[in-house]
This record gives sequence, structure tokens and C-alpha cells, in this order.
Amino acid sequence: MLDQGIKDALQEYAKKVSRNVVFKLNPGEHEKRAELVDMLETVAGMSDLITLEHGEVSQSLASGVTFEVLSAGNAEGVIFSGVPGGHEFSSFVLAFLQVGGVALKLDESVQKLVAAMNQPLKFQTVISLSCHNCPDVVQTLNQFAMLNPNITHEMIDGGLYPEFVEKHKVQGVPSVILNDEPFANGKVEPASLIAKLQEYTTKNAPADAEPVTTQITLEDLLANLQDVLVVGGGPAGVSSAIYAARKGLKVTLVAERFGGQVKDTVGIENLISVPHTTGTELTAHLRQHVESYSVAIKEHFKVTRVAKLQDEFSDVPADIKSDIHLVYLSSGEVIASKTMIIATGAKWRELGVPGEKENIGSGVAYCPHCDGPFFKGKKVAVIGGGNSGVEAALDLAGIVDHVTVFEFMPELKADKVLIEQMDKRDNINVIKNVATKQVIADNGKVVAIEYQHRDTDVIEQLELSGIFVQIGLLPNTSFLDGYVETNRFGEVVIDAHCATNRPGVFAAGDSTTVPYKQIIISMGEGAKASLSAFDYLIKNF
Repeated sequence: MLDQGIKDALQEYAKKVSRNVVFKLNPGEHEKRAELVDMLETVAGMSDLITLEHGEVSQSLASGVTFEVLSAGNAEGVIFSGVPGGHEFSSFVLAFLQVGGVALKLDESVQKLVAAMNQPLKFQTVISLSCHNCPDVVQTLNQFAMLNPNITHEMIDGGLYPEFVEKHKVQGVPSVILNDEPFANGKVEPASLIAKLQEYTTKNAPADAEPVTTQITLEDLLANLQDVLVVGGGPAGVSSAIYAARKGLKVTLVAERFGGQVKDTVGIENLISVPHTTGTELTAHLRQHVESYSVAIKEHFKVTRVAKLQDEFSDVPADIKSDIHLVYLSSGEVIASKTMIIATGAKWRELGVPGEKENIGSGVAYCPHCDGPFFKGKKVAVIGGGNSGVEAALDLAGIVDHVTVFEFMPELKADKVLIEQMDKRDNINVIKNVATKQVIADNGKVVAIEYQHRDTDVIEQLELSGIFVQIGLLPNTSFLDGYVETNRFGEVVIDAHCATNRPGVFAAGDSTTVPYKQIIISMGEGAKASLSAFDYLIKNF
């Protein structure tokens, strides 16, 4: 049953529906059916434009809790198998709003790319209602289905369909299946989905299909020349964009994933003047703030490479004395700018051992909050004895049977208070001074971890069901490929003004050599980089 607060919110949302929406409920019995019917009837009763009908839902699991969201009776390809509560309630609300006429949240370039795909694409995403990363994937694929009649997407509550989960060997969420084959396992970003889909459709295109090419001209690049191009949508990138926009500059922000790693942070209590917030809330506030300024945002695309305009074109006008920087996107677009600020942050560092990548989503995970519930009552390992590793062990200890923490160094690096909390748990033990050698799987699922004692070289195995990797962050700077100087860790080398060794290119945040990777420091560094870029523009353009 929906409480009154949710009903009041739904009543306001329903006012935004501008065209007929139909909830088509598949026939059948299910213990959750009454709950689903109550939800659908409640929403349908809030607008004359929303109705509930009964009928067969094709291209789905077609159970008693399967329903499709249609526009004026026309299939949109948006299907839910399960009661979309918990974190997926927002996916349900967005689905009927967008089918009902509310604008899609995807970048215009993404919409064009998806709409042009001419192959049948049947997506199914297995989720858990407690997963805070799953809605991003569900909502992205729902929009893909709305954009293209060749695409369908079905959200599947894994807890209600154990046979489907077993058949597809799902052991982590979200788990995306495309045309009955594994497509993306574990945590996956919209940008990665788009890139993988481009790769899939290219690979499976008919032999006589003509390749899609984008003609890039010097005239177009100069006509859309930016003053500041920010690469990255986390605290540093947003801070840079806002400061530049406040100077009246022409600004574009490119974000593979808006919010960056901050979006995954559950609790934030060290952002001065904000006693407590969450990563999701802070990300929403960052977006709201930057969107209040005249900043063009390109989201969900990767930067594939950067180059200098003068190196790419031989006929650059003579009056352009300073370097112009080009950023190539995975969409095929190219953006030219007088200055560039690199604020791409960092990502979870991988172990780099055999069996790790192959078993992501099948026992190897990076987010204990998302995937922990799948290992209830089982034995798991946490790799890494820093703060993130010990925090993960403490979180998991309340769900799983036992947690073993593996630390490479002779002593743990976590804060004393965290270690003391861990010592109080009788289902956590620590093995120190060991190196992970490989992840062992059987029949598509992780069954053990192999590790080596660094002082004796003795190799052992520990039977378990899950491995959570918590060994730090890796700068997202591989796309630079020598364009600016980086250190041996991949961090962009900057001076006190956030300037790199290339004129007109600045950097800020976790992707740089600045010490201490903190949200508040990234925000300050972003502002500094933007002010330095403004200074550079005054002197050189």
C-alpha cells in the first residue's frame, strides 16, 4: 500500500502527463499481484489520461506481476516484471511520465544515436529493489525503448524470478541481458551501456549495411568554438563550469557520468556547512546548480581522444595564434575549445588478477551496498584493509555469514576507530601481508579465492561465494594519451594554479596530483582551475 505522502507526490506528478498512458497488466496469479494492482489502480485514479487495462504482454516473462507502459495503446516497449517499489519506484514514475509526454533525460546526441538503430534489441535487466545503482540502468534502457520500436526493455525483480536468475547465472545487480545473452553484469554506467550497444550493433550489422560516418569541418568547429571545455561531471568539474559560466564565458561540460564517484557515496558528513548528505542528494544538487547557469552539458559519452586543432587541420586561420583543443566523443562529435579543464576523477581500482573481470557480476563486486544482499548467509572476502575495505566488511557482516578481509601490507591502513569496530564482530577475520593471485569460478560462479603469503610464498585457497574489491581509486586519464604530463599513477601533473604542461589545459580534482582526494578539496580545485583558465583567456585571446 502506498502511504499518503507518496500518494500526494504522485498526484503532483500525474499533473505532468499530457497524453494517454495505459498500464497493460498481464493475466496470471502471483502472491504480489494484489500489491501491484493496488499501485497501478492508485496511479490510474489520479489522472483521466492514465488507465489500467488487462491483456497479454508479449516479449516478457509474462507473469501475474508483469505489466507494460503504453502510450495511447501503442507499445513503447517498456515492461516491468515485479512490483517497482524501493529504488525502482522512481523508474516506474519516470516511465509513465515520459510515456505520457514528459521530455526524456537523454542528451539529444544519444537520442539520435539510439533512434537510428535498426536491429531488434530485447533488453532484460535483473534488479533488486534495494540496489541504488540499478535505477540508472533501468531508466536509461526504458528511454531507449521509447525512442526506437526495435527496442524493448523489461525490468525483472530478481527476488521474484529465481529460475530466471539461475538460468542466466545472475549473482549481482544490475545484470543486463540482450537478446537472451549476457550484455552487462554488475554496476554499469549509461555511458558504458551506450558504448557497448554501439559495439554490439556494429558487430551484428548486416554485411551490406553502410557505415555511419560524421563529417567534421574546420568551419563547424570554429563556429561552435567554446571558451572553456570541462571534461568531468563530479564536484571539480561542476565547480569549474559554474565559475566559468559566472564569468560570462561560453562553457560546455562533458560528463560520462554526472556526479562521478560521489554518486556512489552513501553518507557524506565532511562537506563543511552540510552536516549530513548522501551521494545521490549531492549529485542532484550539483546538477541543479550547474543547470541554473548557461552551461551546455554533454552526458553519457566517453572522450575517446584529445588533440590540437592546429595538428588536425592545416588551414587554420592565421589570426588564431594560441592552441585550440579538440575533444573527440564516442558519439562521433568533436568539440573545439580555447581552454580545457580535465576533471575526470577516478574509478575503483581493479586487482588485475585472472578471473576478476570474467566474474564481475558473478561473484566479483565493487559495491557492497548494491550486491551485498545477494550473498546473504554466504562467505565473502573484502580485498583491501583501508577505510573503504573495513567499512565494506562492517556493512557486509550484518548480511553475510562471514567476511574475510585480505590486506596486502603487514598492517591495516584503516582508521583506528574502524578497526576497533571490526574487532568487535565475531564474523570478521583479517589475513594480512598476502597477495591475491586469482579468482576461482565453477559453472559461472565464484567459488574460491587464491592468495599468497608474501613472507613465505605459501599459496592457499579460501572457499567463498563473493569477493568485494576495495583497493582504492585509479585516475580516469587514459584518454589523454600523452597530451599532458601524468605521473606514474596516471594523475595529471599540475602546478599551484592547476595548470598542466600544455598551455590552455588545466586540471582539477581526483585525477590530478593534488594531495588528499576529498569532495571539498575537489570543489576548491575546480574553482581555481576555472579562474586560471579565465586568466589565460584574457592574456591569449
